[in-house]
Amino acid sequence: MTDTQAPRSAPLAELTTLRLGGPAREIVRCADTRAIVDAISELDARSEPVLVIGGGSNLVIGDAGFDGTVVVLASDRIEFGTDRESDRAHVVADAGVNWDTLVAATVDAGYGGLECLSGIPGAAGATPVQNVGAYGVEVADILRSVQVLDRRSGTLRWVAPAELGLGYRTSNLKNRDDFVVVAVSFWLNDDRRSQPIRYRELASTVGVEPGERVDAVTAREAVLGLRRNKGMVLDPDDFDTWSAGSFFTNPIVPGDDAPAILDRIAARVGEDVSIPTYPAGPQPGEPAGAHAIKLSAGWLIERAGFSRGHPGPDSPVRLSTKHTLALTNRGSATTEQLLTLARQVRDGVFDAFGVTLKPEPVFVNCSL
Repeated sequence: MTDTQAPRSAPLAELTTLRLGGPAREIVRCADTRAIVDAISELDARSEPVLVIGGGSNLVIGDAGFDGTVVVLASDRIEFGTDRESDRAHVVADAGVNWDTLVAATVDAGYGGLECLSGIPGAAGATPVQNVGAYGVEVADILRSVQVLDRRSGTLRWVAPAELGLGYRTSNLKNRDDFVVVAVSFWLNDDRRSQPIRYRELASTVGVEPGERVDAVTAREAVLGLRRNKGMVLDPDDFDTWSAGSFFTNPIVPGDDAPAILDRIAARVGEDVSIPTYPAGPQPGEPAGAHAIKLSAGWLIERAGFSRGHPGPDSPVRLSTKHTLALTNRGSATTEQLLTLARQVRDGVFDAFGVTLKPEPVFVNCSL
């Protein structure tokens, strides 16, 4: 193992976009897949606790840090190819590749497909774990395969999307540590055309009807502009971007519960207020035709009384001044202060509407 820090002095805050978290015993940076396999295998052999970090954009690390070794995925391979069976273009990227760097590389090379996911912070290897999505596109729509390290056997294998249980902001890779993603592959459009523009705000921005396709460059630039306006593109000088992105997922309400929940929301906000709802699709355990709905977490947070910038300019943690769905570190916060604000928002939404918001980030040595 190489590039290590001194025991118990390895700061983790600098490895996360929230810039929060205590130290680890040691940090190991791995520049390629072989180094990742060797490092994790060696640590497992001596029963050392391991935390794998890519871009750190979806991590909340406790103030006490992590009592073990952190393995940082610093691999950066990007390769384009054509699938032999389908004759479709694809890209293979190491897990440590910065996600937006990968998106930009595909567009610069004349391909489309990933452009609606532009500007999302983090590493490529994390995207299938969370089934990352934005502006009408999810990783599940474009994923070709995922290469994982099986820590139980010490072997590498490629896994097809059908094996991953991909759902709304989840997969069967989430909240488990026996599999480590080391590479990902995505399908591409070789005509540099975007995925169908399904998200109405984006369609309006690029001047097309929902469902139409545009040049991938046009879509990428529009997405980046929209995200910047919401403080969702990393900027070290903008505390609104010192976050884990959207802290809560949009809640899905079972079809049987939806009428009562919508009535409760209407009673609070007024019968004449339009409540944003979206079809959630079939849900595990629900009968066919149950018609579960998805609500907007950001909209609920605002209507529960939490405005942008809450609780105020003197607080070390605040809701973003641009987007109520992001909880932000204003430069001097602690993780516990962030969690206190998250609990306040979660409980406030439940008290107002009877809807439970679920956090999107992964928690290390802390919890809500």
